[in-house]
Amino acid sequence: MRFRFCGDLDCPDWVLAEISTLAKISSVKLKLICAQVLKDVLGEGIDYDKILKLTSDAKFESGDVKATVAVLAFILSSAAKYSVDSESLSSELQQLGLPKEHAAGLCRSYEEKQSSLQDSLRKCSLRLNCLDSVSWRVDYTLSSSELRQVNEPVVHLKLNVKNVDQKVTEPVAMTLSAEKFRVLLAGEELNISTAWRGPGVAAFCQNLITSKASGKSLTALFKETKHSNFSCKISKGNRPESLTFPSASF
Repeated sequence: MRFRFCGDLDCPDWVLAEISTLAKISSVKLKLICAQVLKDVLGEGIDYDKILKLTSDAKFESGDVKATVAVLAFILSSAAKYSVDSESLSSELQQLGLPKEHAAGLCRSYEEKQSSLQDSLRKCSLRLNCLDSVSWRVDYTLSSSELRQVNEPVVHLKLNVKNVDQKVTEPVAMTLSAEKFRVLLAGEELNISTAWRGPGVAAFCQNLITSKASGKSLTALFKETKHSNFSCKISKGNRPESLTFPSASF
């Protein structure tokens, strides 16, 4: 049987086994224990001495007390995680064997703190940094003082990564050879979208990579890319001759 507070999955066996433990406590004391467990989940601390006093009448051993806290923490946090309303939670707990009065008291405590629970869980959830923007530059070396013909493109990439926790953008710069850039184009690990593989830096650099094999001129490469941001300048003198394309952002 599937339960909403378990993410529409079967109830874990250990939770099902501890429902009978919760039933041994009076509904009033169970609500007081829920208040302490909620404080612990919200990061406000828990008073174990108070919990021991509340469970003393049921003659719980140390393991039973820990199991009670654990199962209540699971039920409350899991219900908040899956946005289960208090009425549905009460119904599902009764289906698992928890008495109606116990379920009602637990769900009243849950309803009062549901929003706070969700905010707390949201802060603790796993969040990954995201790519904010990409800037690039292509250098194409024609020749150098050591080699008459070089004809090798070099791609300079700067990935602006947004830190979701600190709300700041951190630049990550890299320089790629033609071979490494070809791997980058084909790499699914980086989840490169076709949106910027089109008539931009990727298409142009791919043409540069294959230019020697195809025998195409640079003018022809410009026409094929049809990208308005491309322009070139040739540096001469003591420096190697090169074609430099201004950086562009996507």
